[in-house]
Amino acid sequence: MSDFAEALARLNPELGQTEGEFTLRTRDDNRLAVDTLLPLAHRRIEIFTRDLDPQLYDRSPVIEAMTQFALRHRNCRIRILTHDAEPAVKAGNRLIELCRRLSSYAEIRRSHEDYRERSDSFLLVDDYGLLERKLASRFEGRVSFKLPLEVRRLRSEFDEIWERSSADPELRRLHL
Repeated sequence: MSDFAEALARLNPELGQTEGEFTLRTRDDNRLAVDTLLPLAHRRIEIFTRDLDPQLYDRSPVIEAMTQFALRHRNCRIRILTHDAEPAVKAGNRLIELCRRLSSYAEIRRSHEDYRERSDSFLLVDDYGLLERKLASRFEGRVSFKLPLEVRRLRSEFDEIWERSSADPELRRLHL
């Protein structure tokens, strides 16, 4: 069991209440962090990712948590920015289909070309939750359930990129 998994077993994390920053080292640590953060969301989920991180987000616990989020909170919003959705579309990524079904609540956009060289990846949940990896290609990162200043900083960057981004043609549903 990893250090993060052990710490999580001792805690019952609450968004905005549980202090501390936890180090993530492995894919399983990241999955556990995602699976713990998403069900805590009440208003917003934002994901910045190079390729929709299929190892983290194309999984049943994620799809279920996001579906429940949208069903429980009618004013909720899921926004996802990706550099390249084509591999995810070709692989049948379930997150794309979820966003298509929940189009009133969820949207995926392709990041503007000025931002495609960014190498980081992050997940923001409401005003407090954060999972961040400085290198999206690696699983080393951090998670926190109460880091409002960092969430605000990253959300500001996310909003800037979002405003300059557009719908990705790869994500359009083909109606035959």
